[in-house]
Amino acid sequence: MGARSIAVLVLAGLLVTGCVRLERSHGYVPTDSELANIEVGRDTRETVSSIIGAPGLDSLRTVNGWYYVKSDYETFLWQEPEEVRREVVAILYSDAGTVANIERFGLEEGRVITLSRRVTESNVTGVTFLSQLLGNLGNFRLQDFLDDE
Repeated sequence: MGARSIAVLVLAGLLVTGCVRLERSHGYVPTDSELANIEVGRDTRETVSSIIGAPGLDSLRTVNGWYYVKSDYETFLWQEPEEVRREVVAILYSDAGTVANIERFGLEEGRVITLSRRVTESNVTGVTFLSQLLGNLGNFRLQDFLDDE
């Protein structure tokens, strides 16, 4: 096999692999089975942390609750990664420090929708924060969350 044949094969290989759609995820949301281990009205931040862990970013831990965010991205050819899905799990705490609400949110046609809910009360606090997390679909890049160190 001559050098020209090898070059053609390498070029063909690069073209084929360049046409592959790449998928990746960033972040973490607990599964429903993990969330089933948390008891609304009894568990606290400490027990939730031992069951599923605390959110990775300090900005996702507020006085009212903890927010777990997962985004799925697709990349095709040389294009920038595109965020195609975002899911948020909100664990909200009462003034007494116990779990008051556990909710899973997603986006459908640009609107925030509740995917599942376990609550002790119907008033959901922190909805504005959730709208901000979900409303910026596609506006986040991995570099936004990494330190410039």
